[in-house]
Amino acid sequence: MIKLQEIAKDVDVSVEELIEILQDIDITVEGPEAELTDVQIAQVCDELGYTSIEAARSENAPAEVPEAAPPATTEEPAAEVASETVPTEEAPAPETEGIDSSIIELKKPKVIVKDFALMMNMKPNQVIAELMKMNIFASINAEIDLKVAKEIGAKNGFTVRKEEKTKMAAPQPKASKKMAAKKAAAVQDSPNTLLPRPPVVTFMGHVDHGKTSLLDQVRNTRVTAGESGGITQHIGAYTVEINDHKITFLDTPGHAAFTAMRARGANLTDVVVLVVAADDGVMPQTVEAIKHAQAADVCIIIAMNKMDLRSANPDRLKQQLQENGIMVEDWGGSIGCCPVSAMTGEGVDGLLERILLESEIMELKANPNKPANGFVVEAQMEPGMGPTASLLIKSGTLSLGDSVVCGSHWGRVKALISDQGKKVRTAGPSTAVKILGLTSVPGAGDEFQVMSNDKEARAISEELQQEDRTQALEGAVAPKKVSLDDLFGAAATTKQKELKVIIKADVQGSLEAIRHSLSGIKSDKVELKIISSDVGNVTVNDVMLASASEALILGFHTGKENGVTAATKREGIEIRLYSIIYELIDDVEGAMKGLLESELREQIIGEAEIREVFELSKKSKIAGCMVMSGRVTAKANIRIKHGKDILFEGLIGSLKRFQNEAAEVRQGQECGIRPDNFVKFEAGDTIEAYLVEKITQEL
Repeated sequence: MIKLQEIAKDVDVSVEELIEILQDIDITVEGPEAELTDVQIAQVCDELGYTSIEAARSENAPAEVPEAAPPATTEEPAAEVASETVPTEEAPAPETEGIDSSIIELKKPKVIVKDFALMMNMKPNQVIAELMKMNIFASINAEIDLKVAKEIGAKNGFTVRKEEKTKMAAPQPKASKKMAAKKAAAVQDSPNTLLPRPPVVTFMGHVDHGKTSLLDQVRNTRVTAGESGGITQHIGAYTVEINDHKITFLDTPGHAAFTAMRARGANLTDVVVLVVAADDGVMPQTVEAIKHAQAADVCIIIAMNKMDLRSANPDRLKQQLQENGIMVEDWGGSIGCCPVSAMTGEGVDGLLERILLESEIMELKANPNKPANGFVVEAQMEPGMGPTASLLIKSGTLSLGDSVVCGSHWGRVKALISDQGKKVRTAGPSTAVKILGLTSVPGAGDEFQVMSNDKEARAISEELQQEDRTQALEGAVAPKKVSLDDLFGAAATTKQKELKVIIKADVQGSLEAIRHSLSGIKSDKVELKIISSDVGNVTVNDVMLASASEALILGFHTGKENGVTAATKREGIEIRLYSIIYELIDDVEGAMKGLLESELREQIIGEAEIREVFELSKKSKIAGCMVMSGRVTAKANIRIKHGKDILFEGLIGSLKRFQNEAAEVRQGQECGIRPDNFVKFEAGDTIEAYLVEKITQEL
């Protein structure tokens, strides 16, 4: 029998967290003083991924203690031990070595007595005694304010201060707002830390053209071969090996999931294999897949499937691909085209070799020696396992026992399961793995990030969940990614010089007329890129493509299908519907102009001479003026000159005619001008009034 507190220390969690873990595995305890049997301890170790309590002790034993103990002096014992103490939520664990252990940072302006004592490595009754000396009577769970905490900390050799929060420059995607600050602070990977990683491949194409059959052929020949009794685990992705090189395949249900994930910021794929049946040729969904792959700007490889059929016509297929902007190598292009048969397995090796060749050209690399980050491929609640998530690791290495934040949920990795159903201890870049140990089910496409400890992960998760709840209560909708009104105003602050649009029209004739009219907008400064142009109503798929590409949807004599309105609110996409073609063209032209930075043009409207100076105070003087030409307005900018020298450029603080405020004073009239925060002028100086206009650039 071992006490709860000792076990918590051995497995590197707090007593409160250990009690929660025990509740998860149906073990009831009375409190922190309870004891556990050997069987219960074994259950806890199994839940946290340790083979035994001895293994947990050796893994979590602090290496610094033996070295730090000898130089400890009797004068400041608390400061030496403070760096070894597990911090509470109020004091985050130091993430780098050079942080002064005598500094305590509080997240909130108040701190609980018990937690504060733990931060200073003191007993709570010692802190209570200190408070009593200050005529403050507080219990162990009472809160004390920052000022009191500073005084007590100073007496014990600590500097107590409020934690400084760094503001982020721009809003981040929902799932990674708090992780962004951590990433920004992280040093960029140096070239010598980057190692080659396997390519991540997605199969796309028309229904019944053989995507699934081809994936199964790859899996059966390269994965299941030699696996005696191995159960293939469906985790949404799997890795194959060819010529000592690995390739990771994403087993997604086509371009819809591919685009939905990309719309959420999850750019998982390096290579898209476009599966086209050699007998059917290019079909509507093939064209759609081409657009999505081109919008994602990923490498495309054509897999001409069903080459074993007599009706296969590869030349016709290549002709159709050329009509849709895909020029294969045989016809003088740069896109690889591999003849394959999912039925017989012929050509599969050639396709895999082509994928490896493309990945070598792209020089795909990642740093495996850092905390892992990546994206959720699939997530679900599984009987006997609880919340599980299939993760694709983008960089770093994920290890058993890591604390992770997935979307707005957190957990400690209790098990890592490979696509072969085997338990592994680590997983590196471009590897897909299923994890157990999350508190709840995240969403597909959510970002995950390994944190330094459970407390940090939980704090970030709670903050993100609170933001979600607040947004839900306020009925918030997704911020608009791009809208015509924004572009009309001034999108000049962005570096974007490309306007992306998706066009939907009622008939093919209208579509051709719109495309022809838009091609007539000539510009050397802004490129108009038509992501997609189709006949028919605006669909949810159009919205997802617009979200992923940050494009506008323009409809001509069309409507919206069911679910489109909800999708536009969720994704923050604007749809403009038109019945007059000239209005559509004018709006697009206006949006393109809005992308250009406005030119500032100065217009001089008048000139006045300072005849007398009236001193109100040392910091305020009024110039008694005569307007010599034009006019002076209260909203104009002014330039005060002494001969040819410019003394001041700025705004008018006040403009008066006699004792009254004036909006405008004309030639031949006297007035009083008080420049805004400037007094170094004298009689004889001249004041030039001018307006600054923003002139929209021409395309």
